[in-house]
Amino acid sequence: QVQLVESGGGLVQAGGSLRLSCAASGSIVSLYAVGWYRQTPGKQRELVARMHSSGSTNYADSVKGRFTISRDNGQNTVYLQMNSLKSEDTAVYYCWALTGGYIKYDYWGQGTQVTVSS
Repeated sequence: QVQLVESGGGLVQAGGSLRLSCAASGSIVSLYAVGWYRQTPGKQRELVARMHSSGSTNYADSVKGRFTISRDNGQNTVYLQMNSLKSEDTAVYYCWALTGGYIKYDYWGQGTQVTVSS
């Protein structure tokens, strides 16, 4: 069982920056992957950024060059640095983790609201 708690969301003007944090209840070293998704009303949850245990990363095309995912294994925390924010980045952002092993399980945080004003 992995519990994920996000923080760092809020209201920011377009062009500004925010850093989201996701604190895990246990060690994140053994996780197969961690990442961030986002969702707006009426739309499906979409991938923002993902990092595998190898350190490789994937980003949505819409955030490449603006967002950076990172992890601090000592603090069991995953971060999403968001720069040059746009109004279309407004969404609820969810932290996500995928456990390793033969059977993999998804875990989600409760979400944090990010609102970008134009």
